[in-house]
Amino acid sequence: MHEKRVGRAYRSELLTAIVVYVVLLLASIRYGRPLDDGALRTAALLSPMIGFCLMIRAIARHVARIDEYQRMRLLESLALAFGITGAVTFSYGFLETAGFPKLSMFSVWMVMGVSWGVASTILSLRARRAVES
Repeated sequence: MHEKRVGRAYRSELLTAIVVYVVLLLASIRYGRPLDDGALRTAALLSPMIGFCLMIRAIARHVARIDEYQRMRLLESLALAFGITGAVTFSYGFLETAGFPKLSMFSVWMVMGVSWGVASTILSLRARRAVES
């Protein structure tokens, strides 16, 4: 029962943060881009980060609520994703010096997400095999 309550609280907090992010993102694109350069434009274009910070808060609160085993599995998958992301982005950085097209820093976030998904899947399958044997 505790896990369901923890999951429900996390989904609620994260969904709220995502809604704030999307609303501020759309507003910053619509109203921030046309503004003249300056502090107001910078603040408007950075405003979606409020929602992003709320996402970080939701994640931190979730990690504090989960049990040690879940925390250990999360840390292990994030550590592997961090290493994979580092290897991929450093490799591409070297390729950029050889003339490959420069990529936006947003691509690092995509690599991290895919790496985390792959690492989580592999670790989950490994844990399932260990339980079955």
